Amino acid sequence: MQDGMEATRPPGRQSRIIDGREVAFDEEGFFDDFEQWSMKCCEILARESGILHLEEQHRRVIRFLRRFYEYNARAPLNKELRQGTGLSLLEMERLFPQGIKNGARRLAGLPNPKTCN
Repeated sequence: MQDGMEATRPPGRQSRIIDGREVAFDEEGFFDDFEQWSMKCCEILARESGILHLEEQHRRVIRFLRRFYEYNARAPLNKELRQGTGLSLLEMERLFPQGIKNGARRLAGLPNPKTCN
């Protein structure tokens, strides 16, 4: 990062070099920019959160969350998430140790639920 860039970042924000590029996060570890997400970033963050390997069911949830957000500019409701993935909320909670909100949404690159309108 260049000198002076740190001072322009909002308080609590952080950035990391992941897969050779700088990625910005908010204070709770959610992507600052939906477009900075990559599957490689997702895999690294998943390992850090205790998911050693993203199985097809993990990927299905992540793909659905990303597509839904891209199309609707909001995260899906629980009912939409169940219908879109074919998984129950309990199954998704088992897949993501930090839960749907702080696990699946964060890994999918969706904004922090606290900052969504």
